[in-house]
Amino acid sequence: MNMKSIIARGSQTIGSTVLGALVLSSGIACPADKPEDADNFYKSPKVSPQKVAFNNQYEMKVAGNLFLPDRMDGSAKYPAIIVGHPMGAVKEQSANLYAAKMAERGFVTLALDLPFWGESGGKPRNAVSPDMYAEAFSAAADFLGTRPFVDRNRIGVIGICGSGSFAVSAAKIDPRLRAVATVSMYDMGAANRNGLGKSQTLEQRKKILSDAAEQRYVEFTGGETKYTGGTVHEIHENSSPVEREFYDFYRTPRGAFTPEGQSPGLTTHPTLTSNVKFMNFYPFEDIETISPRALLFIAGEEAHSREFSEDAYKRAAEPKELYRVPKAGHVDLYDRVNLIPFDKLTEFFTEKLK
Repeated sequence: MNMKSIIARGSQTIGSTVLGALVLSSGIACPADKPEDADNFYKSPKVSPQKVAFNNQYEMKVAGNLFLPDRMDGSAKYPAIIVGHPMGAVKEQSANLYAAKMAERGFVTLALDLPFWGESGGKPRNAVSPDMYAEAFSAAADFLGTRPFVDRNRIGVIGICGSGSFAVSAAKIDPRLRAVATVSMYDMGAANRNGLGKSQTLEQRKKILSDAAEQRYVEFTGGETKYTGGTVHEIHENSSPVEREFYDFYRTPRGAFTPEGQSPGLTTHPTLTSNVKFMNFYPFEDIETISPRALLFIAGEEAHSREFSEDAYKRAAEPKELYRVPKAGHVDLYDRVNLIPFDKLTEFFTEKLK
């Protein structure tokens, strides 16, 4: 990606976080009181990871890390779990951790890079396409369901942050996804239309749409690409709690990761012109049709994003469960292994994928 490309300078509000001109940086900030139990880059001695790649239905490469439990029975077929990373992240951020931990518990797991991000295909890089994101989960089911060691009738999904809404979207039209768990879920449609707590006005939304539409002319005629949203590169005394929370993960050694061929300044930032695709994304419409397949919504009790899990839970049909993690915020459930309820996830998938 050309480093001359610039962050969108028109101030954009998503929830209580103002995302305006962002300072690009080639370095990583010092951690701000990293929690002792934060272990995003966890390596398990009990599982065998391997890089894999396969095509989606549109012949785009989907990259992932496959985690196999140790001492697998060569004649057995195992339940499998697809793990999707937070929006704007890559599989090395949170998804690998969940995949490794669940593989330790006896599941075959696959941590994905969504299209346009990480090692997966798709151009332009950092593009937003809710349909393609959902398709990645179905493509992962194609891959897992054709492995000789996977029981194709026992495939589940864990969607973290934005991937929670993409996993729900996929499950509505793909019955092979037999059980879905979301963690710190963001409804990326509602977050972009309305902001957190419905703090964004219709006028602000229309301004974003207008800016993106005008920017299409610029880029169509060869001008610079603009990016929006994502995590700020600097914090100051007026930074909001949400900005600080994401910064402490994505801009410090706690969770910072730059994929090969990418630049630190562009990580987490979607393109301005494509990000408006989220305005037409309604993942919770018809969520009740996933029933009788099970849904588990996990949210931190103190999470700024809890409203999305609560909304999905209200709309979903049984069987469903809303599980609140005490004393946990949104990002806490990305990597804090003493707060992430791995036992709850194990119980859920053991029961629902039996």
